[in-house]
Amino acid sequence: MLDETPKRFDRIVAILIQLQSKKIVKAQELADRFDVSLRTIYRDIRTLEASGVPIYSEAGVGYALMDGYRLPPVMFTREEVSSFIAAEKLMQKFTDPSLGNHYATAMFKLKSVLKSTDKDWLSNIESKVVMQNTEPLFNDNSPNTLSVLFESIAEKKQILLSYKTLEAEQASDRNIEPVGVFHDNNNWYFLGYCHLRQDYRQFRTDRIQGIQKTECDFTIEHDSLETYLKKTETCPTTKVRILIEKKIARYLATERKYHGYISEKEIDGKIEMTFICRDIESGFPRWFLMFGDYATILEPERLKTRALELLEINRKRLL
Repeated sequence: MLDETPKRFDRIVAILIQLQSKKIVKAQELADRFDVSLRTIYRDIRTLEASGVPIYSEAGVGYALMDGYRLPPVMFTREEVSSFIAAEKLMQKFTDPSLGNHYATAMFKLKSVLKSTDKDWLSNIESKVVMQNTEPLFNDNSPNTLSVLFESIAEKKQILLSYKTLEAEQASDRNIEPVGVFHDNNNWYFLGYCHLRQDYRQFRTDRIQGIQKTECDFTIEHDSLETYLKKTETCPTTKVRILIEKKIARYLATERKYHGYISEKEIDGKIEMTFICRDIESGFPRWFLMFGDYATILEPERLKTRALELLEINRKRLL
């Protein structure tokens, strides 16, 4: 019979570390992480308690460590150390200056507990990893947008937002209750309840002209971010089929997912792609025209008409 003792020991240590990382940890959360039953988690918790770890529990809430209890400094494996490199480089590229500075400070603390040989190992690698610059993710007038949003969400305080939509000439001011932040299509977004529109709206960080936290409390108990994002997925959609030359199709692998890509198949040496698209009036036809000389619209007819309308507008402007 396979000895499960080492595996169980590793799991119990990982549970203890996770208990230190959060105020409350649910049993189901632990069971899902380690892919074990709730009964196994209950047994592991009892083992920790028997070894002297001060854990208290509340039915229906979860487990927590007594205030003041901490493990001695944690030793990291080399694999974990290498993950710090990727995380640090990503933070440099994808976060605002304020969060980037906080992360840099945290990295110094992490590196301080490494063994000397691991510090040298880390140093040899990190100088060989570079993240190329992309388009700005934040407006120069609002460089620390993410930091303000995180504080607002954590403290449940409204923000005063100065925001300029793509069509607007000037920015408008509005009070927002941020629900959550997400990254998609190479941009940062946040979703929040807009008191001006009396509804939930989505905002792109590079269009934010100014942001500041207020002392006004949230007026609504909001659901999770995932709840609202799923609602946007239920908006009306249209089935789209296009036929693309094979030599071009492979270059669309990254962007196609942003337009509702579902599947593809090869037909007579060409690739037929199917999409369930939310926007055949602007987003999809404009994207299609980028490679339209190598592709054919199979359906719907409205997409063909809209692509021709955009081409005609462009033709007139070139005359």
